[in-house]
Amino acid sequence: MTLPQQIPWDEFRLVRIIAESRGLTGAAEVLGVNHSTVFRRLGQLEDTLQVKLFERHRTGYVLTTAGEEMAALAERMDEDVAAFTRRLAGQSIAPAGELRVTTNDSLLVHLLTPIFAAFTRAYPEIRLDVVLANQALNLSKRDADVAIRATDNPPETLVGRRVATIAWALYAHRADVPDPSAVDLIDLFAKRWVSLGDNLAGLKVTRYIAEHVAPEHIVYRVNTVLGLAEAIGARAGLGPLPCFIAGQNPDLVRLAPPREDFSAGLWVLTHPDLRHAARVRAFLDFVNAAIVAQRPMIEGRDDPDGST
Repeated sequence: MTLPQQIPWDEFRLVRIIAESRGLTGAAEVLGVNHSTVFRRLGQLEDTLQVKLFERHRTGYVLTTAGEEMAALAERMDEDVAAFTRRLAGQSIAPAGELRVTTNDSLLVHLLTPIFAAFTRAYPEIRLDVVLANQALNLSKRDADVAIRATDNPPETLVGRRVATIAWALYAHRADVPDPSAVDLIDLFAKRWVSLGDNLAGLKVTRYIAEHVAPEHIVYRVNTVLGLAEAIGARAGLGPLPCFIAGQNPDLVRLAPPREDFSAGLWVLTHPDLRHAARVRAFLDFVNAAIVAQRPMIEGRDDPDGST
């Protein structure tokens, strides 16, 4: 059998998607086709190339050497296309078009939504597409144009600005602690606590609770910061919260000043190829200024209980 002079690009993508999905079922879902279509296309491709691209194991499809080369080439193709798209986006002149922004749920709900809404009024030709994701999306592949993240270690591949420091402090329901000025921190460790779940075990505040509070006193765990705020507001127990979230709930009272070792930077980031695009530049300037204006709240310097 004579090998083809050129293999269609879609076939390289097929191999990469099967490899990433470790099987035909997942690949079919990604491609939006049925299982039999993926099976048929892979069989035809292997017959045409006269080589096996995958080994079939009980744990899934594993690339052969030839398959690895095709998948790697497909990855490079995707990167080249993404780079070309970024360069085109960076050449835009008027602040118009779609802008995809990724952030997490707690930042969106308690800080960013009013800022985003004001931005759309100021720039009606720009359409925002907000993607909630607690994991970092790949801005190099245009999963998003701008990322707004709470982190102390932003990716070196991105550019941007640290616009504020997110302060955290210990909070409780006001009904449970009527006089926060009389609180003894040591006594607090024997009370009921709320903590973040194992998925956020790496956060400084989660480690602090694990190191200082006995397991039997941690009566409630939840895997989001939003859920943590709701639990403390519902009097499940006391616990740490970002000051910009707790400060918006009059039922919560701060038990101690913000701890510097709990804090994290608030970054607004983009890819270097996009930073001069008109819509990205307009968004960065607008959002940076709006967040800087709210630094006292974000950094815990406006506590009405005067514990700072």
